[in-house]
Amino acid sequence: MTVSAEHRAYRIEDLAHFSGATVRTIRAYQDRGLLPKPERRGRANVYDDTHLVRLRQIADLLERGYTLASIKELLEAWDAGTGLGGVLGLVHEVDRPWSDETPARITRAELTEAFGGVPDEAAITDALELGVLETVPGTEDEFLVPSPQELAVAAELYAAGIPLSAITGHLRELRIQVEYISERFLQFTTEHVFQRYLDHPPTDAEAAEAASLVRRLRPLAQQTIDAELARAMRMMATRQVQRHLGDLAAATGPPPSAEPAQVPVPLPVETVGAVRELVGRRNVPAFIAAAAEREVRARTMDALAGLPATDGPHFSPSGD
Repeated sequence: MTVSAEHRAYRIEDLAHFSGATVRTIRAYQDRGLLPKPERRGRANVYDDTHLVRLRQIADLLERGYTLASIKELLEAWDAGTGLGGVLGLVHEVDRPWSDETPARITRAELTEAFGGVPDEAAITDALELGVLETVPGTEDEFLVPSPQELAVAAELYAAGIPLSAITGHLRELRIQVEYISERFLQFTTEHVFQRYLDHPPTDAEAAEAASLVRRLRPLAQQTIDAELARAMRMMATRQVQRHLGDLAAATGPPPSAEPAQVPVPLPVETVGAVRELVGRRNVPAFIAAAAEREVRARTMDALAGLPATDGPHFSPSGD
């Protein structure tokens, strides 16, 4: 087929070769309206660079998970005058990794060593199913690790005594909850930020603006989850320890010489306020406890000395 510096013309076989699509796929795209029809020259159908670019765009969108129906809508909007360059830029921004982690590779031997030194094919199967590991084409002894951090966490949990089956089961449960949180966050940002870009085919400028917003908002989800997880873990861990220590104390019972359980005594607000002014907020509990202990000791001394008890606080003549 003739090729010039200003214009390229392809037979369908040449177009398939340069685009990576099959002849059958190209014809199917034409039938579905995804690809413009070729120019007829004599008895031959002739394609040009427009068709080649369109095929590469379709392949890129398919790889990102878009359906042919949604791709057709994007392409029709483009053909109607709405720029596709900005939309594809937005697609690329949303689709790029949402983590700074760099994938790594690990051999089967290294994996076995990291998890106790005993091969566990069932655990590897679970890891592949969950995407913690991915196969490397052409080899059975090496795996791709999309998130080395996640694999390292699993290794630490295993070293702490948690069975691999429990770890993978926990990850499955965790993913359901995290995906729900992600969906809610996206619904929230879509409703309040991105809806104005989605109720019509966006122009290049609008798509570029939306992509910029994605870049700005991208880290907010993780920062929010990190902060809330830290808060919740501290609260829940404290409750867990208190509950287990309480259960332990109840099971063993108090020692024979143990004093009776303390009963909370409400204090007037004015009293607490006066103490706070005197010693500061942080020292209020310690001050009240010390004052109560001092009064108890004073009354004990009075009883031993045979002095009459008083209803009010006891103060020694020396002020001690």
